[in-house]
Amino acid sequence: MMSTAESPIDATLIGTAPAAGSVTPLVDGRLSVRTDEGLELHDADTFLSGTLAPTRSLRLPPYCAAAPLPGGAVVVAEGSRIRALGPDGATRWELSHARWHGAHRDPRPPGRPAVSPDGALVSVLVPTPTRDERAAILICDNPPRHRYGRDTLLLLDAATGDIRARRPIGAVSSDVTQRWHPDGSLLALSCWTAWYSWSTWWIEPRKDGLHIRGGTTMREVIDFLPDQGRVLTLRRAEGIAHNDDRDELASHDVAADDPAGLFDLGELAADRDNDEVAGAFLIDADHVLVTGRIYLPGRPVSIRHWLCDTATLRPLGRLRYPVAVGGDVTPLGDGSWLTRDRERLHHWALP
Repeated sequence: MMSTAESPIDATLIGTAPAAGSVTPLVDGRLSVRTDEGLELHDADTFLSGTLAPTRSLRLPPYCAAAPLPGGAVVVAEGSRIRALGPDGATRWELSHARWHGAHRDPRPPGRPAVSPDGALVSVLVPTPTRDERAAILICDNPPRHRYGRDTLLLLDAATGDIRARRPIGAVSSDVTQRWHPDGSLLALSCWTAWYSWSTWWIEPRKDGLHIRGGTTMREVIDFLPDQGRVLTLRRAEGIAHNDDRDELASHDVAADDPAGLFDLGELAADRDNDEVAGAFLIDADHVLVTGRIYLPGRPVSIRHWLCDTATLRPLGRLRYPVAVGGDVTPLGDGSWLTRDRERLHHWALP
């Protein structure tokens, strides 16, 4: 008998577009496309119709992470500074900080800034140097020796760059994921620290600072569920500690410590010891898309997409596409999503 997880669900192809770069949907009917040269802003409908007609293009410095601001400006995180660039490329404000740990190997910051839904605030992580070697969590041995304590989360005024709030975070991050709640009331921050995995917090910005409402470990934030006080997270098998080699999809009540729901994604695998969960993506309030790499004996690696219910977290079935897809998925916030096939983006909807 076919399991529910393998029940076919035919994805509906809406259209295709040239794959100019990585795509990020914005909240105002636009989307951004990050290319090798910089950042392009597009009208979403025009872009998804297959027409490449950017409303604005901005060249960016190398090895940076960028997020668009309202009005065509962009906030850019670099190895030792954060800047806002206007539509003409001119610097509106600049905030310097210590050089990122690991910058001698990779000058890029570990993650990009996150702009609040109303465009008024920018959350960004910065490194925290320390002179006391005994208090240092990380010491970079290459001369001169750099000592780092816990990273610091900054909440910036998007218009001026002024620091509205700051607080130390229990991580020395090599990777960062941030998600704002759609109403701007909460920020979910996930930091990956070498030999420790992910640490995740949901944080409430208030007039008196940044307050941690709760959090979890070993899991990366996916997104907040719209109109609900719940957040979805993904745990991937990493083998960092004994008996932690497992993949899980979880939902969390931001007012509670323990997960409100949990699903063992190993149930989707043909071989738990080899198959891997790659990612999870919130499609709409009812559906989350999970991707995985399946290693069948004697066959090339297979990329599969499953559709899960956000309430139960259990699979509704496996998505079936008429063209090849990879593990790269971009939800567009309206129940549709993009996949990539070499030089084309394909736009999908549920049947």
